[in-house]
Amino acid sequence: MKAYVTGFILSIILTIIPLVLVLNHMMAKTMLMVTILLAAVLQFVIQLFFFMHIREGEQPRYNAAALILGIVFVVTIVVGAIWIMSFNEVVQ
Repeated sequence: MKAYVTGFILSIILTIIPLVLVLNHMMAKTMLMVTILLAAVLQFVIQLFFFMHIREGEQPRYNAAALILGIVFVVTIVVGAIWIMSFNEVVQ
């Protein structure tokens, strides 16, 4: 139970920090994007260890396959989101 609560609190913190930075316009656009991506990667790692139990299991091969698939999904979503955001600037 302690691991779940710790993971939840860390995930909430890593969600609130970029939200506050964006809403208050506290950084330049490039630095803000880097901060958001860094928070997203940290949150991904936290969720892997605290909720998906990547360290535990009878067959670590399945954990590694799940981790690789998760990384592929995350990279696809992040690159696609950046591409869509850059295309939106061209249209406006």
